[in-house]
Amino acid sequence: MKVLITGGAGYIGSTVAQACLDAGITPVVLDSLVTGRREFTADRAFYEGDISDGALVDRIFAEHPDIHAVVHCAALIVVPESVADPVGYYRANVVKSLDLAGHLLRNGCDRLVFSSSASIYRANDDLTVDEDSALDPQSPYARTKAVCEGMFADIAATQPLRVLSLRYFNPIGADPEMRTGIQHPRPSHALGRMIQAAEDGVPFEITGTDWPTRDGSGIRDYVHVWDLATAHVAALRSFDENLTDERPHLVVNLGTGRGTTVRELFAAFNSLLDTPVEAVEAPARPGDVAGAWTRTDRARDLLGWEARYSLTDGIRHSLQWAALRDSVLTPR
Repeated sequence: MKVLITGGAGYIGSTVAQACLDAGITPVVLDSLVTGRREFTADRAFYEGDISDGALVDRIFAEHPDIHAVVHCAALIVVPESVADPVGYYRANVVKSLDLAGHLLRNGCDRLVFSSSASIYRANDDLTVDEDSALDPQSPYARTKAVCEGMFADIAATQPLRVLSLRYFNPIGADPEMRTGIQHPRPSHALGRMIQAAEDGVPFEITGTDWPTRDGSGIRDYVHVWDLATAHVAALRSFDENLTDERPHLVVNLGTGRGTTVRELFAAFNSLLDTPVEAVEAPARPGDVAGAWTRTDRARDLLGWEARYSLTDGIRHSLQWAALRDSVLTPR
């Protein structure tokens, strides 16, 4: 099997590509390298360019007529950045995804796995969600994902394109063999900021401390990026079984089924350090939400997939990757 992975030089896309290779699936990578890294494309068929470039997408399909499916990971993903630049986020995440859908239809590709986000949910009172929970995205980034899902569902309803939307919860960790990991030197998510604090010798800021959670800090379902990657392999292998003409669009949550607060994540992080980091409280950032965690029945029943790695595994692998990232990736 051969698959085209858009955004395949980024954190999740490159890890999906590696999991595909390990599983005997051949990835073809399309990435603009705006945030992705060329180092993650080594020994893979790679095309540098934009998903909205129809001529380039046509060339990829002409040179790889055996592409079985597309995994669409290309997107901008930083919540506060999306608040500051909603136009840029809607253009990159929505307009270009619509262009991509047209290119796939023109080239006869009828299988699309879309990287969506759990940030589109309105959490229940117990802060759990499943695929039928209400949607209430609270940031421009989250709304771009919700808009794309609706757009793809509308297209799939009448056009020869079946779409599986995988709603990611909160990725942490790196490829356990350290072949890929987060490419940003100073990532904005909670674990990334903890690692920065440890490296800089400064306190970690717990942003938002009055959320309706057991300790006031935000709650998330932290899922190891390698587990996310293997879920894509499971999704590709079971695609035709789960997506049919009668059900051309399907949503599946990808998480661990466990909620972890930021304070709990911080305690687990400190347990792995020789010199613990201190914490200070700070206001919530623009676009932040209390968070949620997922029930995992659908992923288990339809994909035959469950998360295998623990929270501690994810933290440990993130620390290992941070220690060697600069020796793997050339500073920009």
